[in-house]
Amino acid sequence: MDGPPATVLVVDDSRTKRYLLVSWLTRAGFAVVEAETGAEALSRVAVEPVDLVVLDVRLPDLSGFEVCERIKADHPALPVIHVSAHAVDVVDRAQGLTRGADAYLAEPIEPEELVATAHAVLRYYQARQRAELLAERLTGLADTTVAVHAAPNFTRLLEEAAAGAAQIFKCPAIVVAETFDGDCVAGVSAGPGAGATVVPWAVDDTGIPTGSTVRVDDSAHWGLVDWPAGDTVTVAAAKLREDRPPLYVVVPTATQTRRTPVLVQLSQAVAAAVEAQRSFDEEHRIAVTLQRSLLPRRIPEIAGLDLAVRYEPASAQTEVGGDFYELVMLDGHLLMAIGDVAGHSLHAATVMAELRHAVRAYAVEGHQPSQILYRVNEMMRTLLPAELATLCVLLLHPQSGRIRLASAGHLPALISLDGKVEFVERPAPLLGVRAQRPDDLEFELPPGATLVLYTDGLIERRDVTIDEGLAALAAAATRVDSDLDAFCQRLLDELAPPEIHDDVAVVAVRRSA
Repeated sequence: MDGPPATVLVVDDSRTKRYLLVSWLTRAGFAVVEAETGAEALSRVAVEPVDLVVLDVRLPDLSGFEVCERIKADHPALPVIHVSAHAVDVVDRAQGLTRGADAYLAEPIEPEELVATAHAVLRYYQARQRAELLAERLTGLADTTVAVHAAPNFTRLLEEAAAGAAQIFKCPAIVVAETFDGDCVAGVSAGPGAGATVVPWAVDDTGIPTGSTVRVDDSAHWGLVDWPAGDTVTVAAAKLREDRPPLYVVVPTATQTRRTPVLVQLSQAVAAAVEAQRSFDEEHRIAVTLQRSLLPRRIPEIAGLDLAVRYEPASAQTEVGGDFYELVMLDGHLLMAIGDVAGHSLHAATVMAELRHAVRAYAVEGHQPSQILYRVNEMMRTLLPAELATLCVLLLHPQSGRIRLASAGHLPALISLDGKVEFVERPAPLLGVRAQRPDDLEFELPPGATLVLYTDGLIERRDVTIDEGLAALAAAATRVDSDLDAFCQRLLDELAPPEIHDDVAVVAVRRSA
């Protein structure tokens, strides 16, 4: 047998018979402990690591059948061999096997028969234990794989991976990976159920080949947790591409079976999740950079008007969207526009750029808002036939406060004055569809009034309706801070969630009193 010798508990009230059984098993290489009564046997099984019980059927306090039943109730994977010099007929043997015994030997027993039976029973149970352990670990592997792929960011991914490894192998665990920025960090869990933390950690990646490798290291080289005393650690490294750093999963060597199949699969699954997260982070960063580079670089300074803008891209857990805004003076009028391209991706950000440039181009040609929307819509239907977007465009004359506004399915503008809030409703089809569009809406922005344009990321939530979101915005906008920048920031603080799942753009203009 592999590993340390199996421990056999011999239970018999006859000192002579017990001596023979112990002698035979000891010479066969087993570690043997003894008990004289059923109660003593039950107490030893409860507290000592026993691999096999050799149990006499007739005991002074309890029958061997009852002792076997109680052992199996608490330790179903502990094999029991009945031995008896008296209960030897078919009914006795049948009862012993029916009540839980794995073998039944009638005396006189030959030493070879006892030893062979013990080995046979242990082989079966050890195979069963290995199969059950593998099944349990594969279930944990599946749960951890789902958790790491569902993690919203790199830190949570490593936390789930380390906690999952600790749960699978019932031991401390470390998972080490490199972020998109090139920082090497480690998810560390002290054991099953202990959770995990992420800390900086440097690893020498020299000589790690592409694919999966497993090695045994001195535990002192991975001193982030308290490893079991006297044990080494097994390190599984998974490197999916030649140009990528490897990922490491580190656990105590004593927890591993031959060929470490679950550890290798875990390292590969986590490495795949890390690669996906790195790719997402890269795309997200490109898209955010593109968005910011295509939005106005500065806010114009206009006599008689205060202007403020807040733009927050979706947080790193979410793909970027296509929100954009425009603020520019053209022929004595302030052009204000705000829009939202359907979808969340790098593609949506590029479509956003095309729409913003189209709005600027048609405005420079001198078109009024409704005509700008008409031409942008024709451009989209011709060049971007699969895209949809909302857009609100207005021209504001600073001196008179006169406004011409046109909307294409966008959320209504808001006007706040002296604690009263009004939404400028202008229903119209969104961009990308052929439909009749209304003429410009003309009105005056009163002195001291503030007009707010915004995108749906400010008010839409999974747990509230759009009307409830608009009501919350109206309540927040009844008071306009003297500092318009502070006002826009307060709207974000009060209305946007802590973790922004959609781009948020807010543009505010206040006419001097």
